[in-house]
Amino acid sequence: MVRKFRKRISGLITLKKIVYLISPNEIKKQFYDDLNKVLSHGNVKFFQLRLKKIKKNNLLKIAKKIQKITYRHKVKLIINDNYNLVSKTKADGCHMGQLDGSIKLAKQKLKNKILGITCHDSIELAKKAIKYKVSYLAFGSFYKSKLKPEAKKADPKIMIEVKKKIKCPIVVIGGINNLNYKKFIKLGAKYIAISSFIWDNPKLKPEIAIKKFK
Repeated sequence: MVRKFRKRISGLITLKKIVYLISPNEIKKQFYDDLNKVLSHGNVKFFQLRLKKIKKNNLLKIAKKIQKITYRHKVKLIINDNYNLVSKTKADGCHMGQLDGSIKLAKQKLKNKILGITCHDSIELAKKAIKYKVSYLAFGSFYKSKLKPEAKKADPKIMIEVKKKIKCPIVVIGGINNLNYKKFIKLGAKYIAISSFIWDNPKLKPEIAIKKFK
């Protein structure tokens, strides 16, 4: 009887969406099929389109194509840097770095959409961002990252202070992988940002790599 009950409820168990997935630096033809397979696993909350070196027209085309996939899997599409592109692509929000413009202006433009802010390793930057009622704060880079090799490094110990002083959802970024992500969840991170482990993994295909985070 117990075995039958377990089998019956096994299909109802859903994964907690802890992954904040960031795109590779280049979108190739195979990517769209890979993204569909990755998101079907059910543990991705956000997908950030981060393409620094691309023309706006091409970025718009790519974003619209990706939006159809993220929408299908109930994943929030976030555009990196460019909050003006959000409405044009039907994206759910924007992520901004400290040098990407005014948080106040972005909040006004986006209205009730998602706005996330990079805080590196600074509690002060986090407090300033919170004043504008942002959706989440990103801390890192905690380890060496293929996506952003020149990124400013942060000590994982800062998460102890963040947990005490910040009451906003936290995303951790930079070299996060299947061996270290649980530590950050225990330290108070709500989401883990990953990219290279999924898209540039020499041992695992994307749809297999994403299953390591649960």
